[in-house]
Amino acid sequence: MLTIHVAEASPETAVLVDGDRIAAVGPFDDLAAVRPEARVRRWPGILTPGLLNPFGPELLEGMYHPDPREAEGFGTEPIPGERAQRIFRADASRRGASARRGVQRLLAHGTVAVAGELRDRAAVDAVRRAGLAVGRRPEKLPGGPSFSPVPLVLLPSLAPGSPARFAVFDVPDRASLARLGASTCVATVIGGKLVYRAR
Repeated sequence: MLTIHVAEASPETAVLVDGDRIAAVGPFDDLAAVRPEARVRRWPGILTPGLLNPFGPELLEGMYHPDPREAEGFGTEPIPGERAQRIFRADASRRGASARRGVQRLLAHGTVAVAGELRDRAAVDAVRRAGLAVGRRPEKLPGGPSFSPVPLVLLPSLAPGSPARFAVFDVPDRASLARLGASTCVATVIGGKLVYRAR
């Protein structure tokens, strides 16, 4: 199925998706004229190549991501450090579910790739199943582990023939994205599928 994704603040960077690949990138009017049968998904903000988060191990192996049903005992925010490791030691089966919830948080922040050497099988499986790309870690890491690291690391420009992997942020431009952060994500697409959509 052909789908055109277009964001209000970046109509010149619309993306035509065919299956799991990008078929074309260009102005929305041009893509719609060439492929009028394509379904159109309209988004607020800007369409980007998506983010690489360099803190894969720290976020997926070094933190425990509580299940919402555990809110009374653990809260709702990720638990870092030794407390997370105690939780994993007490019940090793929590690793897989925690990694999957961590991946969902990454997707909700427009992350389409992670970096850093993942050693835990549960984290590796969660990343693979979600379709996240695995990239090279920058030599200098920005600050501490975060779902919205500063500075944000955008992937290279979208191109025809490349995997349909991108994210949309509800901001007027890239400078605003850098200022407001990745929590402004409204949609993440991996493998041509909408894997996150803000409610």
